[in-house]
Amino acid sequence: MIRKELPFSRIAIAGRRHTPDLFGPISTLASLLSDRGFQVSLEYETAEMTQISGYTVHSAETLGVNHDLVIVIGGDGTMLSFARRLAPFRVPIVGINRGRFGFLTDIPQTFMEVMVSDIVDGRFLEEKRVMISATVSRDTEAMLTEIHAVNEIVIGRNSCGQIADFSISINDAYAYSLRADAIIVTTPTGSTAYALSAGGPIIAPGLPAFAIVPVAPYGLTHRPIVLPNTIDVQITVERGHDVSLHGDSHMRVALQEGEKVVLKRSPYHMYLLHPERYDYFSMLRQKLQWPELPDRLSKEIDLDSSSVSDS
Repeated sequence: MIRKELPFSRIAIAGRRHTPDLFGPISTLASLLSDRGFQVSLEYETAEMTQISGYTVHSAETLGVNHDLVIVIGGDGTMLSFARRLAPFRVPIVGINRGRFGFLTDIPQTFMEVMVSDIVDGRFLEEKRVMISATVSRDTEAMLTEIHAVNEIVIGRNSCGQIADFSISINDAYAYSLRADAIIVTTPTGSTAYALSAGGPIIAPGLPAFAIVPVAPYGLTHRPIVLPNTIDVQITVERGHDVSLHGDSHMRVALQEGEKVVLKRSPYHMYLLHPERYDYFSMLRQKLQWPELPDRLSKEIDLDSSSVSDS
């Protein structure tokens, strides 16, 4: 949807870690917003890295308490890191691309000033993305840990581990077992990340679904499965050493044989703000380099259309 009111007054800027040339864009953006009358803050590590002074500094953990909007300059990994922290506070996030693909950071740095100005003026599209939660437990013990992820939960062996055996249940009903290097349970947002490279489907962001995608399964019949995100998926590590759970490729929890991971829709969401001309499939076409119609074919289609209309 497009909002016409101006809901922002306190805006934070955060940058990708260990990026030495962020001083220029962050300084430019901070000055632009400050001159427009917004209360501008810098994330602590960003301020320390760039040595930009004159602005309030907040830790990444407190950005959601103190701000109405967070602008991230970096790649998708940086966006995911801040999105997880901001999700409990329902604070929207804007991404300016300094990474490689930029599925989430959809504003090119060259258009940063124009597009950010439009967004803070109320000309934007707001998108609410579902997240996934994972809880780890044993039959004889209560819940051991819980994490929330934007992209995916991956359960599998580490680099030195052997192939693992898993059993999968849907809503407490046994479904099937498989041997594989890993299992990915992905959200629509994560369907263009690790799951895509493992042969999973692309899931449109608004679709209320998750996908279970096996990684290098020991059996040719195992294929990705798309499920409604209203159900619970239980994955048990039946056999395997050096197996871990990973959330968004960042959070890691070591798993033992017999431990069960329950995956379900998280109560949190990621709130993204896009330029008002943003189109998901146009973005996919650019990032994945899908071919467009050749000029000759386009002309042939135009001629055919003209013939039909003339008749």
